[in-house]
Amino acid sequence: MSDIADRSLAYEGVKRIEWADRSMPVLRQIRERFAAERPLDGLKVAACMHITTETAGLIRTLQAGGASVALAASNPLSTQDDTAAALVEEYGAEVFARAGTDREGYYAHIHQALETEPDFVLDDGCDLVNTLHTDRTDLLGTVKAGCEQTTTGVIRLHQMAREGALRFPVVAVNDTDTKHMFDNRYGTGQSTLDGIVRATNTLLAGKTVVIAGFGYCGRGLAERARGLGARVVVTEIDPVKALDATMQGFAVLPMAEAAVEGDVFITVTGNRDVVNADHLAVMKDGAILANSGHFDVEIDVRALSDMAVEVHHGIRPQTDEYVLADGRRLVLLAEGRLVNLAAAEGHPAAVMDMSFADQALTCAWLASAHASLSPAVHDVPKEIDTEVARLKLDSMSVSIDLLTPDQEDYLHSWRIGS
Repeated sequence: MSDIADRSLAYEGVKRIEWADRSMPVLRQIRERFAAERPLDGLKVAACMHITTETAGLIRTLQAGGASVALAASNPLSTQDDTAAALVEEYGAEVFARAGTDREGYYAHIHQALETEPDFVLDDGCDLVNTLHTDRTDLLGTVKAGCEQTTTGVIRLHQMAREGALRFPVVAVNDTDTKHMFDNRYGTGQSTLDGIVRATNTLLAGKTVVIAGFGYCGRGLAERARGLGARVVVTEIDPVKALDATMQGFAVLPMAEAAVEGDVFITVTGNRDVVNADHLAVMKDGAILANSGHFDVEIDVRALSDMAVEVHHGIRPQTDEYVLADGRRLVLLAEGRLVNLAAAEGHPAAVMDMSFADQALTCAWLASAHASLSPAVHDVPKEIDTEVARLKLDSMSVSIDLLTPDQEDYLHSWRIGS
């Protein structure tokens, strides 16, 4: 039995889902293929993902392939109640999600999704898989395999695998080129700045924007912030990524130094306490703090609360102002959670088209391949990544060259000299 906020919102949800679907041609093609081939017939899927219009496209595709789906929210602040209602009332999924639910409700919903005794699990941050391995070990025997679509989740899964704790194979969908290159770089890059501007209406031109982390998400953010006229400072722990940022013309500083200079701070590392009490103590009056690194631990919100003598909640949507003892005001967006989903609408549907196409095709592959996989973190087969890219190019009417037989021979023979 689903647990959603308001079933009467279904009509509005359907309209928005259909709008997003227009920008997801790859997933539409896969849905048509699944409806004909039924690769997931009779299988049960439990997912912990953002409840958005784009996610609805994936759920409908899995259903077209024959799966029954139970869905919990991976972030209460990103949950769209009308989308949840549409998925339940119009599309026949089980959904356990309410916008703004607390931590207790969040985990209760994960447990409810797991009560369906799934064959496969789809995760966004590893909380569902973690719950299976801690609180619901009784269900581990029924789960055949899973997928993870975030960098943070993949990091946690690798830790589980190294310790011998992971009990079933999980595919790192996040690590495909068509996911991390486009979703992380182009999706996060645009949607994060969208969330910051919606929440604050700040002008980024002329501001110093400090970006913590220069992975794909950080690169996308740095490129787009610079394009909007900001001075961009990057903080990093990886010498290679720091060198890359430097060679691209960005300033690179330790956070302790960047904290003094920044007007806007954005964390995208997947780690905790990236902005800590020492950094908060030296920031400018009016500094804006935002996170797009999945969990609400990258900015030490507890330290910020302890330092504040006064807090003005909701001075703008998803915008809280913390007044410190010396009169400085620090502005926290989306409670330190994902600003691009809480204060905006997440990635554009055209980006999620590829990410969810990877998910759908990987699920279909797992339906036949899971028995041959060890309990470890596995890569998506290269042919799936290539197929998604090909379908996306076709949908954009972009053509590319093909190798001739002589070129194929040349690339695959060591006998041909210079």
